Amino acid sequence: MHLEEIKAKLLRSKEGLQIEELEDIQPRGFQVKPDQLLTICRALKEDDVLFFDMLSSISAVDLGADNGHMELVYHLYSITKEISLTLKVTVNREDPQIDSVCPIWKAADWHEREAYDFFGIKFNGHQDLRRILLPNDWEGFPLRKDYIEQEKYHGITVTYDRED
Repeated sequence: MHLEEIKAKLLRSKEGLQIEELEDIQPRGFQVKPDQLLTICRALKEDDVLFFDMLSSISAVDLGADNGHMELVYHLYSITKEISLTLKVTVNREDPQIDSVCPIWKAADWHEREAYDFFGIKFNGHQDLRRILLPNDWEGFPLRKDYIEQEKYHGITVTYDRED
């Protein structure tokens, strides 16, 4: 199944969807609007012809304060159809939030928690959104470009071995 066929099927299934093809990434996919993410994901999973039954990963990207946005990249796979698809969603950097896809793919649970932990992106409707890798009392979100490194954590000096 080709990307154009997937797009046509989605657009026929739900009125008012806006999908823009992404050609600069592999596997190819779509840029989708945040308020349409759940609708599109449900259609991709529940449609017998498409049946994207697996969420491989969710990645977050901070585009920087000058840009004002962060991106989420969803990697989907249809095991039975043997095809991959990428969805990109842009969220506001000042108040980054989007609906959780956990009701569609349970595998989203830890991916969403990691994006929250490191980028501060809130996933509305997530049943247990809390830090997953950093301690609960960690200050800030360390993969954001404007993150200010802590000098001490519980009296322990934090050192970073990297060049600026």
